[in-house]
Amino acid sequence: MVDIANIRAPLFVPANRPDRFGKAAATQADAVILDLEDAVAADEKDAARDLLRSDFTDKPVIVRINAYGTRWHDADVAAVRKMAISAVILPKAQHVDSIAETCRSLGGHAPVMALIETALGLANCRQIASIPEIGRLLFGSIDYCADLGCDHTREALLSARCELVLASRLTGIVAPLDGVTARLDDTAETLDDARHAKALGMGGKLCIHPKQVPAVFRAYTPSNDEITWARRVLASGDGAVSIDGAMIDEPVRQRARDILGRLPTDN
Repeated sequence: MVDIANIRAPLFVPANRPDRFGKAAATQADAVILDLEDAVAADEKDAARDLLRSDFTDKPVIVRINAYGTRWHDADVAAVRKMAISAVILPKAQHVDSIAETCRSLGGHAPVMALIETALGLANCRQIASIPEIGRLLFGSIDYCADLGCDHTREALLSARCELVLASRLTGIVAPLDGVTARLDDTAETLDDARHAKALGMGGKLCIHPKQVPAVFRAYTPSNDEITWARRVLASGDGAVSIDGAMIDEPVRQRARDILGRLPTDN
């Protein structure tokens, strides 16, 4: 089974557009998300479900099913149980009992990624992250703002992002994925958003256009200065020492290990 901890920049593709599946896989995205929910109109959802497949790529394939309580949810669950997939995204994740029921219905077929999109979901996210089948939390920031009636700004969303990071750390699951950048014609905005998410401790970012993927990877790839610093720190031995006037001890060395751990395997 693919380790979903390694996914940083998964790319959404509408599940009713199989002509785009291979194109999405051919991008730099490290996973493809086949979307049965927001990307598919209500009268096309049953047809889209029949088009699901995962044999178009060796990359991880994830399916976002429709939310618990919708008329499509049970059929979506039944469909993904028949597929070889890496994970299932459960949208509108907010009630612990219904999430646990969905996990039971999936029967351990694939890890579940809980998409936190509401105030209630955020309030319950530590309990949600504690459900054994939950492998990762995702932030649905646009829906979250709609639920709260707040602006989609960093200031308004800071506490929510930090809570998702804390919930993931406290329950021992991988760092969460940040929500999408809605603007498609400005990759600089995606890069800036991804750098902000990384600074808060988030583990990657959801993408809705192939142009956004390289920007996310760039944000999560250490700079040459960071690499040089990390290697100097790890070469400094044990105990407390000083480098360039700054104290170096074990927590700083752990940060250095984390930086080098984000390097591509050929570095």
